[in-house]
Amino acid sequence: MTTKAANAKILFVALCLLAGISPLAARVTMPKVFTDNLVLQQQSQVPIWGKATPNQEVTITTSWDKQTRKVRADQAGKWRVNVQTPAGSNTPYTITISDGKALTLKNILIGEVWICSGQSNMDMPLAGWGWTKVINHEQEVAYADYPQIRLLQVDKVASSQPLDDLKGTDQGWQVCSPATIPEFSAVAYFFGRNLYEHLKVPIGLINAAWGGTTAEAWTSGESLDFMPDFSAKVKEVAAYSDEEAQKRYAQQMEAWNETVLSATLGSNKNWESPAFNDTDWQTMRLPGIWETKGLDGFDGLVLFRKTVDIPAAWAGKDLQLNLGMIDDNEITWFNGRKVGETLGYNSDRSYRIPAGLVKAGKAVIAVHVLDYGGEGGFHSDPSFLSLALASKKQSSLSLANEWKYKTIADKGQLAKAPVSPVDNANRPTVLHNAMIHPIAPYAIQGAIWYQGEANVGRAEQYRTLFPLMIQDWRKTFGKNIPFYFVQLANYMDEQPQPVKSAWAELRDAQLHTLALDNTGMAVAIDIGEAKDIHPSNKQDVGLRLALAARANTYKQNVVFSGPIYQSHSIEGNTIRVKFNHTHQGLKSKGNAKLTGFAIAGPDHKYYWADAVIAGNEVVVSSPEVKSPVAVRYAWADNPVCNLYNGAGLPASPFQTVK
Repeated sequence: MTTKAANAKILFVALCLLAGISPLAARVTMPKVFTDNLVLQQQSQVPIWGKATPNQEVTITTSWDKQTRKVRADQAGKWRVNVQTPAGSNTPYTITISDGKALTLKNILIGEVWICSGQSNMDMPLAGWGWTKVINHEQEVAYADYPQIRLLQVDKVASSQPLDDLKGTDQGWQVCSPATIPEFSAVAYFFGRNLYEHLKVPIGLINAAWGGTTAEAWTSGESLDFMPDFSAKVKEVAAYSDEEAQKRYAQQMEAWNETVLSATLGSNKNWESPAFNDTDWQTMRLPGIWETKGLDGFDGLVLFRKTVDIPAAWAGKDLQLNLGMIDDNEITWFNGRKVGETLGYNSDRSYRIPAGLVKAGKAVIAVHVLDYGGEGGFHSDPSFLSLALASKKQSSLSLANEWKYKTIADKGQLAKAPVSPVDNANRPTVLHNAMIHPIAPYAIQGAIWYQGEANVGRAEQYRTLFPLMIQDWRKTFGKNIPFYFVQLANYMDEQPQPVKSAWAELRDAQLHTLALDNTGMAVAIDIGEAKDIHPSNKQDVGLRLALAARANTYKQNVVFSGPIYQSHSIEGNTIRVKFNHTHQGLKSKGNAKLTGFAIAGPDHKYYWADAVIAGNEVVVSSPEVKSPVAVRYAWADNPVCNLYNGAGLPASPFQTVK
């Protein structure tokens, strides 16, 4: 190299350093949806975007067509270009992005991309959790060797402001294998596996789900602002950054503690401490609803304490505390240290106990439970209530036995506590901001959704909210994406007589969402579990979602729905109900007597009905109802019902009038 050339190179490096630019590293950065192993949507104009030095020219070269596109970054360094993708295949490709130094994304496949979202039943991993497992989970994991299925797990993050990129999500796209699948969504995997087996093209699955979350948290502020129920809250969330909101919460919580909680504890202050003397407290066997255990009609604050013996072999190791579902809100301490807090009666509580708190001998678990109405207490099956080694969950201590408890205050004596903006993933907009908005405009084929448990009790609102959310996502991704969702499964105790049901109301709201174009519903009324809000049968859920996609999106000749109520007519003392999707005729499961129908007269009091299949219709009557006006089917939290079509798909619950 000549002296003149060497001096020029030194001058170039110096100028780069003065400008804050490294001449040796690529200045291009890519969003976290663009990593090795990704899947691009086939036969589409696919957006690719990122950041570079402001005003710098960026080249994008795709190996499938050997074409190079050029684009110039704007003054903020942002750039975007659309590339045409070919038909899906198993051929691996590369994309090279350069602004002078190349960055190459490798092992790219082209096929079908789906986003998978919702709450815990979508989030539940294939390996299950310590307290509940997917059917045949060990075998399913062992056989999950599908290199043409790719997985992107979105980290659980909430934000008061829309984010440009995902936070966390550092693993990027993973090749589906027994090593990568155990912690990925079971429903998403079974859906994607079925698509792959029948479409024979690569499948990309983006899992963005979070247990216990509401639909409004997954909807943008722009859309929610049109709903009076949420518009004020949307403005409140957007008014502060997360840091500012947390400071305000700390101040509000301090004031609440001083004026409300501390005032009600009286002599029970420091009750969560291991040194606290609880000998005068009463005992209650958990789990269970406290109304059935001596606190009939009580709504308010109850404190629970449990002393356990920690084995010497557990000392200094992380533990997992599984409390199951608690009604309504709870805060939990271990040996005087707060380890978790959850809002909402339908969320499982599972908290990590850090190793530093774990010592051999006596330890105290303290749980503060605040119930605002209805049933209060611990809902879960006794097998869930446990303390276990985090790394070895089969080694556990059962907590399903006697606990000490004390009632502190009726709900009328307590103002509602402030809600942490950081811990609360259910603030309107915050999950859309952090987990959906940053993915767009990544090209996807469609979305699958399993959610609704957290909105039970607000079914009338959900009738507007859920379709609004679907339309909102279509706006976010700039496409009328197909949207297939799961109707809530049967859950909780069976009822001997027809009763009101908040779960049935929510299912009905989901059913009515089918009026929105390009949607489909997987009915799960026959695969739930009375004692577990997370049914083990995720295979059929994924299958039924895949059938909807294969029939409607991919135009395959498959039956994708069970019977759906179409219309009814009153004929004397009977009501004749007509259904859609009666493939090969209506049937009862096992040809047993048809169950699940109830009929009402002008007083709208429902009685169990005699129901008889007549071709593609069901004729419903009851000797108790001489002049019927309305019919319900499978109208309960956990209905006993057995109407199917010839393809073996269950009928959706419905009511003929509200």
